[in-house]
Amino acid sequence: MTRRELSKDTVMQSAFQVLKAGQIFDGVQARGPGMVMIENGLIRDVDFTGAVPPENATVTDFGPAAWLLPGLVDAHVHLCWDASTDAVAHVTNDDPGAVLDTARTAAVTALRTGVTTVRDLGDRDYLALTLRDQVPPTQRPEIVAAGPPITTRGGHCHFLGGEAEGAEALLAAVRERTERGCDVVKVMAGGGNMTPGSNPLHQQYGPADLRLIVEEAHRLRLTAAAHVHAADAIGDVIDAGFDTIEHFTFMTLDSAGLRDDLLDRVVKQRIFVSLTAGMVPGTPPPPPAIAARIDAMIDVATKVIASGARIVVGTDAGIEPSKPHHVFPYALVQLAGLGMPTLDVLRSATTEAAEAVGLAGRKGVLRPAADADVLVLDSSPVADVSAVADIRAVYRAGHRVPGN
Repeated sequence: MTRRELSKDTVMQSAFQVLKAGQIFDGVQARGPGMVMIENGLIRDVDFTGAVPPENATVTDFGPAAWLLPGLVDAHVHLCWDASTDAVAHVTNDDPGAVLDTARTAAVTALRTGVTTVRDLGDRDYLALTLRDQVPPTQRPEIVAAGPPITTRGGHCHFLGGEAEGAEALLAAVRERTERGCDVVKVMAGGGNMTPGSNPLHQQYGPADLRLIVEEAHRLRLTAAAHVHAADAIGDVIDAGFDTIEHFTFMTLDSAGLRDDLLDRVVKQRIFVSLTAGMVPGTPPPPPAIAARIDAMIDVATKVIASGARIVVGTDAGIEPSKPHHVFPYALVQLAGLGMPTLDVLRSATTEAAEAVGLAGRKGVLRPAADADVLVLDSSPVADVSAVADIRAVYRAGHRVPGN
């Protein structure tokens, strides 16, 4: 490649498009002016030399103030949940067609906010897979799907249909998810706040069951994610070898309190922590159990960030009104407000999250052979991470998303 023109070998004699901007964050670092070359839905090359695009390229120059970023990755969403005051009733009782419509709308909403990949960690009737099959990739985010989370009888989110207890049933549950085309196994290792009769301080599965699930998931080349709040259950999840730990709040009876020994293990073992972040201002407050502990939970999150743990952003979008499916930018602002440097925030939402959800190299990076999921911003997210809301354009698999 010369500074004057990209080689014919590089473009393979075929027309493609070029996106230019004054700055590029490639998923790892902020670079200078450059261009991203896209062909057949993939990134063909990323150039910072000032080369002239070839004559057969369609060039879009967003100007010197614009930034190009990899599409963002939300590591924990619920596309089938409508973010209403009773999202549980909707996802449980409405007919499958209505719930699928909710998921379709949620996917479009997320995509327009620059979230080009989501990990759906709890649907009903495997509807996230139905959505993935029915909607073309350019019209929705990439969907990393768990199906209904595995839970105990009457346990947290049992109404989604994932109840399983005992070794044979647990193995069968993991295998069913593989056969249906899921990418990740989600396990309710402890209780939760959204389910009547469930308690987030209670463990739902013992150490042997958790290890069994993880070993079978890994044998079948699935990743494993654990919903967990209380310290003892967090310890069991670490022992079992889960790939990501969801929430990681260290809830106690009336507050939340970090266990330094468990955090140290997570840091040393480089386990991904999916912090639940992001609330849209002006919306109703979170459930009482969360609201009563919110200050203590923020203190825990601040210490987790300061520890150097591998943090990714999981909004839990859909579960209640403060978490609609456009909440992701607010989550990044919250992490920055808790002391995470802006470059680390951006990495957590791109390269780190892509690795956590099993898509390292394909998502969250601007480099050759990665998917051409690109976010174009009007101003610098490094100077102020809230710039992620100043969207000029979103590209999914090389196609510009309508509405931006």
